[in-house]
Order: sequence, then C-alpha cells, then structure tokens
Amino acid sequence: MTYSAEISRQNPSCFLILLDQSGSMADVQAGSNLEKAQGAADAVNRLLADLVIRCTKQEGVRDYFHVGVLGYGDGVGPALAGALSGRDVVPISDIADLPSRVDERMKEESDGAGGVMEVPIRLPVWVEPTANGATPMCEALGLARATMASWCGEHSTAFPPIIINITDGEATDGSPLGPAQELRSVKTQDGQALFFNCHVSSRRAQPVLYPDSVESLPDEYAELLFEMSSVLPERIRSIASQDELMLTEQSRGFVFNAQMSDLVQFLDIGTRISSELR
Repeated sequence: MTYSAEISRQNPSCFLILLDQSGSMADVQAGSNLEKAQGAADAVNRLLADLVIRCTKQEGVRDYFHVGVLGYGDGVGPALAGALSGRDVVPISDIADLPSRVDERMKEESDGAGGVMEVPIRLPVWVEPTANGATPMCEALGLARATMASWCGEHSTAFPPIIINITDGEATDGSPLGPAQELRSVKTQDGQALFFNCHVSSRRAQPVLYPDSVESLPDEYAELLFEMSSVLPERIRSIASQDELMLTEQSRGFVFNAQMSDLVQFLDIGTRISSELR
C-alpha cells in the first residue's frame, strides 16, 4: 500500500467531504463568533476555490481531481448547491464553472506601515451553511462507502480517495466505528481509502492536532473519532512536516476542537498530495 500513484488528468484523485449539518451546528464555535455551520461551509468553499486555482493552467482548469460533498442532518445526500445540486462527485472543472454564487467578503491585510486594513475579496460559494435535524453519521458513512467504491471501480490505478468528515457531535444512528472501517476498506491498486475526521467544538479546550494515541483526548467520543481515522501515510506526513507539525509514524488524520485556522490547514494538508500535477 504505497500511496505513490502520480496524479494526472489521465489518473485523477478524489476528495469527498462529509459535512455534519445537524441542528447543533448552529451553535457558535469555541474561540470564534461564527456559527459552526458557517465556519465549516466557509472552510469547504475556500478548499474548493484553492483546488480550482491549483488545477488551473494556461489553457484552463485541468481535471486532476474529482470532488464531492455529502451533507448529513435533516437528511443525507449531496450538498453542493446551485447547478451542481444533487450530484455526488464532479470533476474540478465543473466546480470551477458552476459556483452557486460569488460573495464579496472583507479580509484583513497588512497596510505596509505596521497596521492592517480591510480589503474586499470575492469568494465563490458551492456549499451553504445548514443546521437542522439529528446526526445520522452512520448513514452518511454508508453512502460515502458506496460512492467511493463506485469511483474506485472506475479509477482502479488512482491515488486512493481521501474522505474528510467535519462534525461537532456524536452519531445519533448507532456506532460509526464499523461503518468507518468499511469505508476505509475501499481501495484502488495504490492503497486503501484515507478517512480523516475533524471535530469542531463549542467546548473551550486545548486543540489536539494529528495525535498518535488517545492519551491527549478529553472524552470517549474524541477517542472514537480517533479510532475511526486513518494513520497518515508517509506522503502526507511529509507534506504536514512542511507546516512544522510534529508527527510520528502513528499520527492519524484527526483534529479535535479545531479552530478555523486549524480546519483550513487540515483540509489543505489533506489535498496537497501532489506538488507537480501533470
């Protein structure tokens, strides 16, 4: 299981985001004034925009990646909005061409004199903040497994898909440990699917990033998410080390009590799997 396949237009990779859209995502995230649903949606939209930029060459957007977003809360299903509504996995060129809308936001930047100033930026939106219902995580993992099994069947030589689950609460439809193991068993010739988990919390506690054991985790649910998560392969550990993160061979793709900067970094590390796309 080498995780060494080259990513190209002929051999794309796949990212699938599982997004908790339950009612508790309307709560404010610890250390922020944003609702968790808004913060998570912003992070996913930023990830998609960055992927588009990464895949843009002189002649246009190249389909190095296929991307999907599945939401779970009041229902379970595709969460892309606008013209992409109802589609589970789409080429990155469709993401580039079909945002639901483009928002204007203000961003703080240096003013060159030791201070900061706000400048407007344009942010494409593909995922809307949603917070309704329970937390049917097991059902979402089952749908993710079926979706990724189908994708791997059509892309047998690809770098294995990476699935990233963003959640703030405990599953309400059973233990997700078994469904997570089944999801991780999906594979290409290059290795098993990688399943990462990000816990966004209202609890004021020290963040834990990429642990290699449960010792630093505060409760049983965090321990469960850790057990559900894949051990980071060497290729991704190497990428993370560029951000001065201290990892071991047993570090897992899991972060607890992630602040927004941690969540953005977590998503970015998960998708920086090729420094030179062909």
